[in-house]
Amino acid sequence: MADQIAANLALINWTVLAALAVGSFAVAVLTRFRTSATRGYLGFTAFCAAGFGLLTYLSDTGIPNLATGSPVTADPAFDGLRRGALVAFTVLALVTMIATARGGGRRPAVLAMAAGLLALGAGALTWGLPAGAGAVALLLLQLLVLAAATGGVFAAMILGHWYLVTPKLPEAPLVLVARGLLGVTALQVVLFAVWVGLGAGPGATGGPFAALTGPWALFVWLRLVVGLIFPLVVSWAAVQTARTRSMESATGLLYINVGTIAAGTILAAGLYFGAGLLV
Repeated sequence: MADQIAANLALINWTVLAALAVGSFAVAVLTRFRTSATRGYLGFTAFCAAGFGLLTYLSDTGIPNLATGSPVTADPAFDGLRRGALVAFTVLALVTMIATARGGGRRPAVLAMAAGLLALGAGALTWGLPAGAGAVALLLLQLLVLAAATGGVFAAMILGHWYLVTPKLPEAPLVLVARGLLGVTALQVVLFAVWVGLGAGPGATGGPFAALTGPWALFVWLRLVVGLIFPLVVSWAAVQTARTRSMESATGLLYINVGTIAAGTILAAGLYFGAGLLV
């Protein structure tokens, strides 16, 4: 089992970096349109997203062929589309950063968001289409929620730090982002239950809930407890502390969530590419 996960480390790395890039930029766009978050925060988050986008592209160019016997197969026809979308996302995220500093940035932000979603869609087509259209839809949903959670918690943690240098910033931006993170984490718990209950994934065998007792059970339970349940509780606590303007406490809680949600994303990617399981 460890060998199967190790053989797909490049794909796990791609998933984590793409999630950080697209998810953090999505939070920057949300706070740009819905809250009074400062230009400095928006520009810095866009810059970080661009950096993650560049790292995702570099990781993409080094992805090896899937290991023999892997439950997941790849369609190389979408490699060009995926990489082109990553380049476009990176460039547009940088343009958004510059435009935000000048008081604009709406149009490049929307275009960058579209490019990021296209990159995730191309990824779902690459590693899901050989198993059928249904597999593409499920993998795309997984990539989207992983991006919302992983990139979202990173952007939320940065926002928490911004209150240390901008004490008069209203609590609404952090409350909104923390609530969104809580909702996404709750959605992941629901999807986990549905997917494990249905035995979803190209490598799933043994019927409903078999993943909880099968050869990959340890990693599945770690995904549930460490990557979902614990972050759900911490996200709820972050919302409560942000509402009472205990921003240092909220930021500390979000720091914890960065590690646990990232670990959950690594486990989810490893279980999909190593075992063909959707969790």
